Amino acid sequence: MRSGNVTARKRKAVDFERSLEELEKLVERMEEGELSLEDSLAHYERGIRLGRSCERALDEAEQRIQVLTEKDGQSELTLFEADDDDVE
Repeated sequence: MRSGNVTARKRKAVDFERSLEELEKLVERMEEGELSLEDSLAHYERGIRLGRSCERALDEAEQRIQVLTEKDGQSELTLFEADDDDVE
């Protein structure tokens, strides 16, 4: 059953990437300003659905991270410290 969970997670990651890519393309087309009003509305509606889908995927990922970082039922937060090499 565990491999099923891994496969489902990979599928969700791919779905997120595809949704984000499609959303970016929709935005580009709308920014060009050459769509009819009806096409603009259709693109906008699709973009809203894609945005919500991406938001759900990010929320799920955040929840998984929170579960993974819990220690004895308590979340243990650590500060991120960038190396001097990482700062530009």
